[in-house]
Amino acid sequence: MQQPISITAISSVSSIGDSLETTWGNYQNNHHFIEEKNGVYMSPLSRASKKQIDDLRNSEHSYKSLDDSVLFAIYTARNATKQAGWSKNDNFGINIGSSRGATQLFETYHEDFLTRGKSNTLSSPTTTLGNISSWVAHDLQTKGPEISHSITCSTALHALLNGIAWINAGMCNTFLVGGSEAPLTPFTIAQMQALKIYANKTHINPDGYPCRALDFNKTKNTMVLGEGAAMACLEPRKKINALALISGIGYATEVLEHNVSLSTDATCFQRSMKMALGTRNPNEIDVIVTHTPGTVKGDLAELKAIKKVFGNTHPLLTTNKWKLGHTFGASGMLSVELAVLMLKHQEFIPTPFLNQNNPKSITNIMINAVGFGGNAVSILISKP
Repeated sequence: MQQPISITAISSVSSIGDSLETTWGNYQNNHHFIEEKNGVYMSPLSRASKKQIDDLRNSEHSYKSLDDSVLFAIYTARNATKQAGWSKNDNFGINIGSSRGATQLFETYHEDFLTRGKSNTLSSPTTTLGNISSWVAHDLQTKGPEISHSITCSTALHALLNGIAWINAGMCNTFLVGGSEAPLTPFTIAQMQALKIYANKTHINPDGYPCRALDFNKTKNTMVLGEGAAMACLEPRKKINALALISGIGYATEVLEHNVSLSTDATCFQRSMKMALGTRNPNEIDVIVTHTPGTVKGDLAELKAIKKVFGNTHPLLTTNKWKLGHTFGASGMLSVELAVLMLKHQEFIPTPFLNQNNPKSITNIMINAVGFGGNAVSILISKP
């Protein structure tokens, strides 16, 4: 890190809330926000959050044709920039990514094409991946650069890396970064089921948790999809209003063995975590917010990587996927939000599957994310 980077605001919308207060409140218990619909487990937005999104959709005529992934991003971007005190027309950059993009719209348009043999006029401009950042830039009227990308499940943390790079290069003073995902569609869920990593009724233990992320004793894959978005505002150096400081960054890519490969000891995570640590003593890290999607091999691979870097007396481990599901490209920033909230409230949020003692204080938290193909990112954030 050339200089500390301040997170001056963070905002999200997911099944557990659409404000920091509501979200933190819903982290205070062992209740999950996964439900069953037509025999499929998923984690949709609450009714209250859906109303906020519907109100946004109806606020402008042009917004009626947008996919939920775009509306989630606009909603959280508005809240984050307002929280940070950024004004419309400011010269801030935008980098918002998504693993899948406008999934629901694409499926709807394609079904219509199969029926009529013709494509809807707006099918292309409303389903391109760059659609998310472009509409957020339009909504906020920023004059800064806008970038979109997909690096599957590590997308949001790669957006954070990009924001830091632009700031350190002096090309932009402030950056809005994050991810947005609306993957609760039949075809998307069917793709996960085809990979045989999705939770089903036969996998559920008597305790009733459909997703068992960080349960290292499970014998079945238990990934569940959730929808949501999360955005963070980045500014250079330590700011008075900083919620947290980014004090380390790491990234790595494994050589592909197959399309969804991740080595058994997650070599990419070992490299990204070591890079994020830099010269810092590993004992200084209090908590790791893991990627752990709830799959048997994925969860164990990350644990092995953590033990390789930190030893058997590793930091406390936690994740939010057992509560709100796996939100693909948005998941990394939702993990950052959890870490920021733990730093702010000085309270560790555990999972139901691990017995761990609460720390006396929380100063440094590492956040991990990895996507298909072993694209790992590790971010270290610290108490300001």
